[in-house]
Amino acid sequence: MSIRKPNQHSGPMAGHVKKGRVFKSPLAATGMLVMGNWIKDDFPDLLWPALVLAEQGPDSFRQFVKWQKVVQEGLAHHGEVAWVAEALDGRLSHLAALDAKFSDASEIVVDEASRHGLLSEGVRSALASYPYLPAPWLVGDIEVTPPKQRDLELIRDALLSVLRDGHHEALLKCFRTWSTVQAGTFRSSGPTIDLLKNYPGDLATRASADTMVRAMWGAHKGMVQADDPNHFDEAIKWARVFWGANSMTSRCIRKRDAESPDCGPTEPADSGQDGRVGSSVHPDEAEPTSMPDGGENLRRFTLDVLSSFVEALETAPAHLYANERQEVVSGLVARAGRDLVAVLGAPDLWCLEHGAHIGRMLVETKIYLHWMAQQDPTIYRQFQEYGAGKAKLYARISDELPDQARAPGFHESIDELQRLSHNDDVLDHRTVDTRDTFADGKSIRDMAKEAGLLDFYRQTYSLSSGVAHSEWWSVETHGMEPCLNVLHGMHLVPSLSLNMGGNVELATAWVDQFYSLARTGLRILKTDEAAVSAAFVWMDDADGSSEAPDDEDLVS
Repeated sequence: MSIRKPNQHSGPMAGHVKKGRVFKSPLAATGMLVMGNWIKDDFPDLLWPALVLAEQGPDSFRQFVKWQKVVQEGLAHHGEVAWVAEALDGRLSHLAALDAKFSDASEIVVDEASRHGLLSEGVRSALASYPYLPAPWLVGDIEVTPPKQRDLELIRDALLSVLRDGHHEALLKCFRTWSTVQAGTFRSSGPTIDLLKNYPGDLATRASADTMVRAMWGAHKGMVQADDPNHFDEAIKWARVFWGANSMTSRCIRKRDAESPDCGPTEPADSGQDGRVGSSVHPDEAEPTSMPDGGENLRRFTLDVLSSFVEALETAPAHLYANERQEVVSGLVARAGRDLVAVLGAPDLWCLEHGAHIGRMLVETKIYLHWMAQQDPTIYRQFQEYGAGKAKLYARISDELPDQARAPGFHESIDELQRLSHNDDVLDHRTVDTRDTFADGKSIRDMAKEAGLLDFYRQTYSLSSGVAHSEWWSVETHGMEPCLNVLHGMHLVPSLSLNMGGNVELATAWVDQFYSLARTGLRILKTDEAAVSAAFVWMDDADGSSEAPDDEDLVS
């Protein structure tokens, strides 16, 4: 495996390998890196020793080592020393394979496990709570029944112990090493063997040895899978049963549940009369967020700015022959103001989760205004023509619906879209451009770059777009929360706690951005300065200045 050299040496992706529009770390670029989840895939297969360690403590590994030795001796007559040693690594699926290969294996395994105290009533009961358990003979004739609270608690403790303590995880993963050492089939470097000689008794080297054991375990698993990609198929099938059974026998626990004194760590799931798991959880019945301090005047201010913008345009001389530029610029600014006014009346939306579309729209409008101002004036008509073509396309797509799917008012909607296409009733002249943007398909990122707003785009627009497009990072942080029931394998569940919004700083930033848009639009249109001053005179009265935030000169 050769590590690829980075070809990105600057910017946020410096140190990465770029191929097309995909950036990978040098290690990921090798194509050999596989990220696994041993808790999901392997812990269920190691459930038996994990339960024993949780019930009896970490010193119980010594009994397992003795058990491995006597079982190897009991099966030595088969002449499969190395194979038997690998099968005694604590995995249930390997015990099942051992029994399938040697008819006397199950009796020896169970007898010696019982003699060494590895099959207590609690361990057997917890194992027997799962259907389709590999090597079911391990628990004897116990009937499979739903787990009792004590079973759930023991399984939970077993899982928590390896999640919280790297040493416990290493003990579990060292069973294969101990078994092969006793069989005389273990091979490794001198320093590794020296580190393992007194493991885990030597406290001075235990942490280093723990790390080495965990690394060796993963490397060995990878080697086995490289030789036989199907080797762990039975373990994976059992893991699916394990986690599926846990979902039926204990309910999800949210943070607010865990904080309730009435909620146990692994309460059994309620079951209805039809046998399905029930749930009593409900979304928060929260009242709408009240107007926060500092946000009372934001909506009124935005309405005033929008009104003043329109007043300035209507009282100043206008270009009524080539009117596309004024229509487009004023339309974009007015649309931004209308959206913002609507949102400012609902403080629940003053947060990134629910207000991302506002931030995205404001940035997009600013980029459009700046970029179009640098182009030939025909770009404004091109913008309108592109939109009219889309209206024609939408009308035709809508007209594909069968008659039975057309609700009242459907034909009126199609007629309105056809009107907005500005197409002739007789001569079909309207072109439909399905490229991504009105600018011959040029991306908004490229527009931002050409307008000198690339950093603004990267730092603001991209983040808001991620939320608006439901990129997983956004869904995870805003709409999901971890299930605190460890028996559910640390999965995420939909959050029932609503984001209350009310972020005055964010809302104020939106308002500032809109004010900047309004003043920018007036400068692009070269609106009469006297008309602008008159329209915004109330700003002079309020703070002594009607100047917009600094912006570059867009008009030569």
